[in-house]
Amino acid sequence: MTEPAGRPGPAARTRAAVLGSPIAHSLSPVLHRAAYRALGLPEWTYGRYEIDEPALPGFLAGLGPEWAGLSLTMPLKRAVIPLVDSISPTAAAVEAVNTVVFTEDGRRLGDNTDIPGMIAALRERGVEKTDHAAVLGAGATASSALAALARICGGEVTAYVRSPARAAEMRGWGERLGVDVRDAGWESAAEALRAPLVIATTPAGATDGLAAAVPDRPGVLFDVLYDPWPTPLAAAWADRGGRVVGGLDLLIHQAVLQVEQMTGRAPAPLAAMRAAGEAALAGRHD
Repeated sequence: MTEPAGRPGPAARTRAAVLGSPIAHSLSPVLHRAAYRALGLPEWTYGRYEIDEPALPGFLAGLGPEWAGLSLTMPLKRAVIPLVDSISPTAAAVEAVNTVVFTEDGRRLGDNTDIPGMIAALRERGVEKTDHAAVLGAGATASSALAALARICGGEVTAYVRSPARAAEMRGWGERLGVDVRDAGWESAAEALRAPLVIATTPAGATDGLAAAVPDRPGVLFDVLYDPWPTPLAAAWADRGGRVVGGLDLLIHQAVLQVEQMTGRAPAPLAAMRAAGEAALAGRHD
């Protein structure tokens, strides 16, 4: 049925963006725009907005019907939860939303693509299951790592942390996610490197001192950083023959899922997005 003359049809939802603070470093626009080009969606746009927690409600309230979705980074992943209409079980499990999709009837749906993105990045490197694992750090990314490990780890996860409060948080996340978590002090973090799977979730520089402790036959390292890359730990790991999964792998795989949800087109063009991300990173260090 055609629309009556003079009456506009439903607004095309062709706008998306990443929000956070700080946000200037984000590679999300590079990845999403590369996907739009590969999918033949020239009308789609993807922006980047410096938004902190106090500004988030007003920003959401001002969005029109042309908006398809948002990517969220720190510090907004938890702040957005009361501002959406529903969240997926994956997002609820870690109390973190990194994706908001707007439906045609105006609802806001919150999801977390970091967790399946981690699993997809590991699977790409041949990691389907592990008997046990180690997590370095205890921040927001560490809780997502535990949620991913809940699906692929059959045994204990040891979390190496700097304080008793962080240790308690990780044990609490383990109980909630159904993961057997044992905590250990950061001073013994070198022991983590002997696990078959090590997930480093710490800020830049935090694991540099561990590079000299990488064993002769390491397993798999998943270092969530991507700039600067490689980290000293990742470089030492690769030099000793270990498999390395990097933060760019995670960023790409979680963005693939966002593109599919926002555009309704699947599969998203992983290869094109990876090429764009790698080129952008290389350009930063020319």
